[in-house]
Amino acid sequence: MKSVELSNQDAVAWLRERPAESLDLLITDPPYESLEKHRAVGTTTRLKHSKSSSNDWFVVFPNARFPELFAEAFRVLKRDSHFYLYCDAETMFVAKPEGERAGFRFWKPLVWDKRTIGMGYHYRARYEFILFFEKGKRRLNDLGIADVISVPRIRGGYPAEKPPEVSAVLIAQSSAPGDLVADPFMGSGSVAVAALKLGRRFTGNDISDSSLRLVEQRLGLVAPQRQNGEGKTGQQDLLDTTAPRL
Repeated sequence: MKSVELSNQDAVAWLRERPAESLDLLITDPPYESLEKHRAVGTTTRLKHSKSSSNDWFVVFPNARFPELFAEAFRVLKRDSHFYLYCDAETMFVAKPEGERAGFRFWKPLVWDKRTIGMGYHYRARYEFILFFEKGKRRLNDLGIADVISVPRIRGGYPAEKPPEVSAVLIAQSSAPGDLVADPFMGSGSVAVAALKLGRRFTGNDISDSSLRLVEQRLGLVAPQRQNGEGKTGQQDLLDTTAPRL
């Protein structure tokens, strides 16, 4: 059984292709609509943009598509499993009711404390929410973990990149070794890095070609070429020295 499978298409279309109740855990960070508002007033950095679209890095996932995203997420997750959705305070009020309408139980928002403030005007944010949903009933692996996860933000990386250490907490809490963790908006591949490091399998998708190439290289599926021309090529084992580290 493969440790990792990657795809490059629309997130909802990708979920629709998956069998019902085939995933053990879903963690994702959609490029939510409110990013556009922040970018427009200059409060979101590193989002390159062109004349034809808001940015060159990712296609914004509109709020109107949350119902279909949650419906497919509920269908593909196994019974007694968890779903974690990264989002900002504005998107939380859109996503929470749609998740509940799809059948999930909403427990609470977790807080990722980035330790330093970001851009903005009014009470500049140093946090992001992670919405915690449950399908059926599943006990967390450690009831002593706090609802604030304090990990420094990543600067200068992929737009809106998340540190693998944040998702590692969620994976350790809501899955077991060998389980299949999924991310339909995998971006920089931070969920994949955390999942493989913790002995889980990973399946991920992103509509961006740049994301797919980045994650393939980051996971060691495609070896980077060395300047002296002696670098490896082709597929590599995820357990060799190129395997991801947190």
